[in-house]
Amino acid sequence: MPQQTDSTEPEPASPASPDPPPGETRPDRAVVRDALGVGVAVGLSGFAFGVTAVGSGISLAQACALSLFVFTGASQFALVSALAAGGSPLTAAAGAFFLGTRNAFYGLSLSTLLRLPRGVRPAAAHWVIDETSVVALAQPDRRSARIGFTVTGATLFVLWNLTTLLGALGAGALGDTKAWGLDAAGPAVFLALLAPMLRTLAERVTAAVAVVLGLGLLPVLPAGVPVLVAALAAPLVLTGHRLTPAGRGVRPGRSEKREEGPR
Repeated sequence: MPQQTDSTEPEPASPASPDPPPGETRPDRAVVRDALGVGVAVGLSGFAFGVTAVGSGISLAQACALSLFVFTGASQFALVSALAAGGSPLTAAAGAFFLGTRNAFYGLSLSTLLRLPRGVRPAAAHWVIDETSVVALAQPDRRSARIGFTVTGATLFVLWNLTTLLGALGAGALGDTKAWGLDAAGPAVFLALLAPMLRTLAERVTAAVAVVLGLGLLPVLPAGVPVLVAALAAPLVLTGHRLTPAGRGVRPGRSEKREEGPR
């Protein structure tokens, strides 16, 4: 009796995933493509900042100086929004400064990852923002992280300053800038980048409490102050977490005091 053979052919191999497994490098072309995509998409929103800045009473030179020397969109929008709402320059600057401090925490992670030469660190520090940090920290190795950081930073810096100038120049032609809703472009981009980074429950609760504090105090406190008060969300959530069994290191489903077994 002839032996029956298996006529099934082996299944073709599945196409390779675009993202390599941990420990492997990414093609430089793929890193540059992703970095350019982020840099171009966010850099174009500088037009909205230029329009909003001039509409809030800031001169063209001041708007361009903010983009050139501050170069952090959330802080810039917070500053001009507070000024437009009638806040004092000191309060507006304090809110913008507070938002900018997050870049210092990005720098702590990026300094270990990138390990840039001492001579370029001061210049690179100016590019430590949300977008460059997200792209660099998403890479699997140091070389890819350096490429992603550099390409994102250079693209975004050039486009952001160029579109700020164009927006400030075109603000007069647009008429009432508030009617266009361009002041929401910057915060929308910031939230789009921040949302994927809120992975744990504590991070999501902190963000939610900050939003409630910031929005709830808008009608009560002067412009710019609710942003500062929203910072209380972090210690409030951290304190609440430490009071829970998980925060004290107690495993779920087990009492803090070990029960005695049967005698």
